[in-house]
Amino acid sequence: MSRIIRVGIIQQSCTADMKYNLQKIYRNIATVAQAGAQLVVLQELHNSLYFCQTEDTRLFDLAEPIPGSSTNFYSDIASTFGIVLVTSLFERRATGLYHNTAVVFDKDGSIAGKYRKMHIPDDPAYYEKFYFTPGDIGFEPIQTSIGKLGVQVCWDQWYPEGARMMALKGAELLIYPTAIGWESSDTKDEKLRQLDAWITVQRGHAVANGLPVISVNRVGHEADPSGQTNGIQFWGNSFVTGPQGELIAQADNYKEENIIVDIDMDRSENVRRWWPFLRDRRIDEFGELTKRFRD
Repeated sequence: MSRIIRVGIIQQSCTADMKYNLQKIYRNIATVAQAGAQLVVLQELHNSLYFCQTEDTRLFDLAEPIPGSSTNFYSDIASTFGIVLVTSLFERRATGLYHNTAVVFDKDGSIAGKYRKMHIPDDPAYYEKFYFTPGDIGFEPIQTSIGKLGVQVCWDQWYPEGARMMALKGAELLIYPTAIGWESSDTKDEKLRQLDAWITVQRGHAVANGLPVISVNRVGHEADPSGQTNGIQFWGNSFVTGPQGELIAQADNYKEENIIVDIDMDRSENVRRWWPFLRDRRIDEFGELTKRFRD
């Protein structure tokens, strides 16, 4: 008999009004939970606007300790609806030390675990190195009442090593809260290439590891507070794939959407029997992967 998990993914826009954002998140979670979702995944840094478009020391005031007010808020939601909930928060670990941290709540409201974003980008309009210290708790899956979740965050999704590490430690799902979009000066063809690459690389993680992948992106336009660019149009397209990279569900480019997806957790077992990539890995020849480059 198949083990089916019903997943709710929430793709939404954000505003400068954090109270409004939280109210909308609550309503959306309620909607998918009432539709039977057992696991709900939110996008990256969902409490606020994507503040990394500029470097501004005042924005560190958005960070908070874990546990803290946001974890209390989401803990109550998880226990109220009896769901496993994947969130993405700006963590204040100590004075001058901050992380981009995913926090997972089990259905009793307890914190099942957290993951600190490992790969930190630094690109125009994505000045994350100014705000976030790279994660230091590794690629550790988080055990929950519905299974072992391999949670990473956004820029991590471009790196096959993280997905593999999660798979090797027993993750049953790969999950990526995300905030990615287009810069207005890119051509239409370039925008399409970027979006296709983003989807393709994550489908590749599903195939290479024989695991379902859940990727939840934000949507909508967010202005650049400095006025130096035209801001970011977050491209949505949140999606779920099965363990052969098959697209099970995909959201719109521009619309807010709540999507319910049923994932057969037993399918990975059969896929890994058909495609035994873990069996055939030449681990005796992979030592040099720990080098920056092979000169």
